Amino acid sequence: MKTRKTDPLQVVLHVVLCLIAVAWLYPIIFAFCNSFKTTQEALNHVLTLLPKAPTLENYKHVFETLPFVKITCNTLIIACVVTSLKLVTSFMAAYSLVYFEVKGKNVLYFLMLSTMFIPFTVSMIPNYLLISKWGLSDSIYGVMLPQFADVLGIFMLRQSMRTIPKSLIEVAKLDHIGHRKTMLEIVLPIVKPALCSTGIIFFINSWNEYVWPVLILKSKENYTLSLALQMYISAEGGTNFPVAMAVSVMTMSIPLILYLFFQRQIIDTFAMSGIKG
Repeated sequence: MKTRKTDPLQVVLHVVLCLIAVAWLYPIIFAFCNSFKTTQEALNHVLTLLPKAPTLENYKHVFETLPFVKITCNTLIIACVVTSLKLVTSFMAAYSLVYFEVKGKNVLYFLMLSTMFIPFTVSMIPNYLLISKWGLSDSIYGVMLPQFADVLGIFMLRQSMRTIPKSLIEVAKLDHIGHRKTMLEIVLPIVKPALCSTGIIFFINSWNEYVWPVLILKSKENYTLSLALQMYISAEGGTNFPVAMAVSVMTMSIPLILYLFFQRQIIDTFAMSGIKG
């Protein structure tokens, strides 16, 4: 019976990868453990992960001092609406770029793709002036409106659609099947995994967004979780550090759970995006 030799290079590589994983996970573990500490213990033993006397008072304090349920609902509504409309616009744009024979569509695609490199600060002021003029300041609608399209989604779904055999679309044309039916009954089921993982990325990005909401939202009742977290840290972070950690844990829990469930689809979508240019 042959014994399998262990490659020292593979061992070293796995050790390095494990250390990198621990380094990435440490902030999450740090926040979770400190959210169960008292203020005195957190300040005196900040690097000690396990709390000596775990308490839920920090989470109780958050619900007593902030309209946390309303803030969570605001964040969830914004993330769900923005994600849904981004998926619709990205899917339709990607389909038209792949299957419509329009002169100059590749030039248009690369022009749209180039907008990914434009800093947000360039479009921030024009968007803010428009939202203010339309009377949507301090409203979750003002946060959502400028985010209904995303070039990243068009890119990822276009790359996924380009992997579909052309024979399927040609057969649909021969059977006189229109674009709407082709899009919904042929293309959509095939790119569903890519659509799902792209939606998760959109959801996480919208959930964690801070800069645009802080410009639009003024009242606490309309805040998102990112704004509530920053508000609490700037107000009391120096004296009540564990409460800020409790808010952090609640803020990151939903996106983290979603990623753990859909990590395979997300990785597969990024892998597929490099198959065809």
